[in-house]
Amino acid sequence: MNISLATHGGMAAAIHMRAPPRVLSVDGLAAPEADALIKLVDAAKRAPPAAAPSGAMPDAMSYTITIDDGGETTVLNQSDPNLTTEFSALLDAIDRHLP
Repeated sequence: MNISLATHGGMAAAIHMRAPPRVLSVDGLAAPEADALIKLVDAAKRAPPAAAPSGAMPDAMSYTITIDDGGETTVLNQSDPNLTTEFSALLDAIDRHLP
């Protein structure tokens, strides 16, 4: 399983605009870490959609997490400050494992 994380917007939007998504190979993690990450992926996939933003948020960060699991691709998109708990937990875990 590969997980990619792309960030968009925020105060440093110009920096993020040209940056490619960062990719994490779950297969390269130790078994306990991989299992925990897979559970977070499953929870984020099953979570109800995030609430729509109320009004314009020009400096909000947006996140796209793409999960490629043996030919099945799932794309999750959310933005600050309306991240679901499940998406936020997955985002934090991905950040911990990416360089």
